This record gives sequence, structure tokens and C-alpha cells, in this order.
Amino acid sequence: MTKKKILIIEDEQPLVDLLVEKLKKEDYEVDFAIDGEAGYNKIGEFKPNLILLDIVMPKMDGYEVLEKLNKEKNKIPIIIISNSGQPVEIEKTKKLGAVGHLIKTEFNPIDVLNKVEEIFNGGENGSSKVKNIKPKEDENVEKLGIKVLLVEDDSFLREICSKKLVKEGYSVYEAMDGEQAMNIVEEVEPDVVLLDIILPAIDGFQILSNIRNSKNKQVAKAPIIMLSNLGQDDDIKKAMDMGANDYLIKAHFTTDEIAKKIKKMLGK
Repeated sequence: MTKKKILIIEDEQPLVDLLVEKLKKEDYEVDFAIDGEAGYNKIGEFKPNLILLDIVMPKMDGYEVLEKLNKEKNKIPIIIISNSGQPVEIEKTKKLGAVGHLIKTEFNPIDVLNKVEEIFNGGENGSSKVKNIKPKEDENVEKLGIKVLLVEDDSFLREICSKKLVKEGYSVYEAMDGEQAMNIVEEVEPDVVLLDIILPAIDGFQILSNIRNSKNKQVAKAPIIMLSNLGQDDDIKKAMDMGANDYLIKAHFTTDEIAKKIKKMLGK
């Protein structure tokens, strides 16, 4: 079989060396460039099946590389490897065609390999069924004994927010749609819910209503923070009238601030 080709466009040489070594061990053909301009030029020569792309680089930054490829209607899958995990950056890179996002300070070579294999295997399977419900936890972090349900269909944001909360000591359950969310809610009785509004099949407003009207009193009283791109006054008022405890607009909040909101809410 022909080896899959991966091009790394990254200006931090130690990170490049680490990624090249790991990916080559897994039998990928790997090349790299240490600035955006050289990386962009190498795409046509190397013809990669996937690109790992930094954002802040000399000569041409990652956004410029993405914009050029987008204009050319180039469909090579691109995973962003960046120092930032802010929603505004994620939204911008998604619109320009990126299919994944990893934060340098929070990943190791295994995470990169897992993300690469996920992309090559067709990404998330979209199944709504929940099997063996288990939280994400970090064995090196002291557990707070608090269960957080994160309901978010955007895999970039879900992964980044989840990693942040796990590092804070929370046990994080993830759902990518409304059906998954309701199954997890009834099964694990979360202590707090982070809830997107625009979701497949069942939207966040319906999930909010289902939780507040649950016959399980523990479930019905769980604090709920809406986390959405919808920022209209009517949307905010509707959510609060239906029983949401807080409403955050994704583009206006960092993962640090989201974690602080949860801490403050539970402290009350």
C-alpha cells in the first residue's frame, strides 16, 4: 500500500522533530517546512494527504496559507496546531476549511496521532447511541467529584473545552447531539450542564426543557449554562425564562472563563 503523506508546517523545530519521529514510526511519509511560505510552496511538490499547520509563523501565517488553499478549492484535510484554543480562532479556521484543532500546550504526540488517524478514518461516525458511558478524567489531577456534561456538536470546541475542564479536576461527559445528551443526563445525573443550542435533531432549548421537567429531582435542578453562537436578546431571554442559570456567547469567552463560571456557580 502507498504510504499516506503528512506535511508539517510549523516554525518550532523541536516540535517538528518530535512529530516527524512519531509519525514516521507509524509508517507515514512525512515532510516539513518551518515557515508558512515554504510550507505553502511545498504542498504542490509533496502532494500531502494531510497537513498539520501552525498559525503564528514567519513570512506567511497559517491563516494566509488556509486562505490561499481555500481560494484554490484545495480539499486537503488540515489540522491546526496552535498556541491558542479560543473560539474565535477555531471558528475562523473552520470557515477556511480546517478539520481539526490541537493546542500545543495540551497535546502530546499520541494525541496528534489519534487525531490524524481519526481524519484518515473518516472522522466521527455521527452515531447518537451512547455505549459504556464514561467520563473524561486526568489521573494526574486531583478529582473534584463533580460531573460536568458538555453538550456540543462542534468537535473542535468540545475537545478543547473538555480538556480544560478535565485539567481543572472535573469528570467530563460529552454529547454531540440531543439524544446523546438526554441519555447521559438520566444515566449519570450531572452536577452541571454546558449546553449548546444549535444541535442535530433535538436543539438546546428542547434539552433545557426536558431537564427542567424531569421527574428526577436531582436532574431537574442541575445548573445549566447555555453556550451558544446565538447572541440575540430574544434567544438569551428565552433560555433564561426556560430555566437556564447563565448564557455565554462562544466567541466572547475563553475556556478559562468558562471554567471560572462553573466554579463560581457551583460555589454558590
